[in-house]
Amino acid sequence: MAVRPLLRAVIMGPPGSGKGTVSSRIVKHFALKHLSSGDLLRDNMQRRTEIGVIAKTYIDQGKLIPDDLMTRLMLSEVQKLHPYNWLLDGFPRTVPQAEALENTCQIDTVINLDVPFETIKQRLTARWIHPSSGRVYNLEFSPPKNAGIDDITGEPLVQRDDDKPETVTKRLKAYEAQTKPVLEYYQKKGILESFSGTETNKIWPQVHAFLQTKLPDVSQQEAASQR
Repeated sequence: MAVRPLLRAVIMGPPGSGKGTVSSRIVKHFALKHLSSGDLLRDNMQRRTEIGVIAKTYIDQGKLIPDDLMTRLMLSEVQKLHPYNWLLDGFPRTVPQAEALENTCQIDTVINLDVPFETIKQRLTARWIHPSSGRVYNLEFSPPKNAGIDDITGEPLVQRDDDKPETVTKRLKAYEAQTKPVLEYYQKKGILESFSGTETNKIWPQVHAFLQTKLPDVSQQEAASQR
């Protein structure tokens, strides 16, 4: 039986594009190891590692974490994933990071979620939360029974600073400026696959069909073996 080559994949997409949902579905269906730069940063900051402490000083000032710091953090974890198929999420964010990754291992495919900024703005700015419980409402999909009021406690809902229209616009512009060169870098290498749409549930089947050309769907195999 032929041994399939390992798959090294990167997923990219602006904040609010459904990247988290698509990543979790990829992991479930194709059993890839998922390495998220955000999760790794939070873990290091919580454990107060050397990198975590330095990274926090940048985040607290609202600054981007320098390439060399992010690269050091991510590549040490990437090397541990050597025997597995894996999916990187949130890294690389800049061309120097992409080049450093390339020097460590060869990337096979880059999945780009191409969701219109207008859709993302509607999605994010429609989100309101009940601060003390963390309950989330979406004015379009799951609105509160009474506008601006939590269904259970009757307390007022608030909008996180991150979800305010002006902040969302700023975040999306920053993402575009930072990552457009990275998408172009992978486009030139011929490994960029873009999936367009306004709904995650419509983008996912396209991503799923594409990945099935690379790997078997383990969830389908499990279902078949249980019949």
